[in-house]
Amino acid sequence: MVTEQLRALVRRYPLVRFATRQIRVRLPRRLGGLDPAHVPPWSRSFTFALPRLASDARGTGPDSLTLRLPGDLTVPRRLAAFGLARHEPDSLACFLAMLGHTRPGAVLDVGSGVGVYSVLAAARSSRPVFAFEPTPEIASAARAVSSSADLGFSVVELALSNHNGTAHLRRARNNDMCNTLVHAARGDLSHITVGVSTLARWSETASAAPAVVKIDTVGTEPDVVAGGLEVLRRYRPWMLVRVRPDRGVEERLMALLDPLEYTWYPVSGRPPYRPRPEIAGRASPASERMWLFTPEPAPSGFWASVSGWREALGACSPGPRSA
Repeated sequence: MVTEQLRALVRRYPLVRFATRQIRVRLPRRLGGLDPAHVPPWSRSFTFALPRLASDARGTGPDSLTLRLPGDLTVPRRLAAFGLARHEPDSLACFLAMLGHTRPGAVLDVGSGVGVYSVLAAARSSRPVFAFEPTPEIASAARAVSSSADLGFSVVELALSNHNGTAHLRRARNNDMCNTLVHAARGDLSHITVGVSTLARWSETASAAPAVVKIDTVGTEPDVVAGGLEVLRRYRPWMLVRVRPDRGVEERLMALLDPLEYTWYPVSGRPPYRPRPEIAGRASPASERMWLFTPEPAPSGFWASVSGWREALGACSPGPRSA
């Protein structure tokens, strides 16, 4: 128990985590030492290319982005190594196509992390973009990303769910992309207390009319949908939702979305995607697990746009990196 609490303390505070690693690289392996080559730096600077359609004659938005972010965050490490070409390319292509085929309105990136989807929405559209991220240090990194290249998307340090108030956020042990809300009577060092709102309450307060919604909250996606049913009925946004199998997520999403008469598409491989009568997490590859939910069947022009963005993302290999 004490060992777990110490590990949680180290994970909770970036400075403690960094100092602990610097001590361990000086120890022999038999005493828990680390290989210096596998220890992340305090900060990571890197450049990655942004996709652009071949038909984009106006050339709006930047062609690349240079960032300096905390060195141990998962997404910056992956972007520095692989670029957007290998970061959920099918889901990103679908998301970018949604920006051009839905009515005017805001983009909501729920569970944004450092804001990859928000970056693309801000760089390739003129829509207002809101990135929801409850983990304090990741929200801080997202704000740094937003200020880069004057992207200007709004970072909302808040978790969306099916109630208003506060909740416990559990930090994942090895992957900061997997932090999630948990039901716990009391917190410990592996939990932090974060603010929580329903999508309906936030939308009313912010006076935002969503047209595109992406949700990736590590198993609580049905709670986000449940807290926004009023918004979905009123604004009928297109949604891109991560559906993890074997957690009851599929059944809950079907129960919530079926009365709204959305069409359900697994994001997998070459478009066009075939609508499904049931939502099943394993219908989308394990690397993505995304589903597209549309208020009406997607037109053929949408699938052509997805293909175009998928090709553009394929060209987004890593840019030059520095320490």
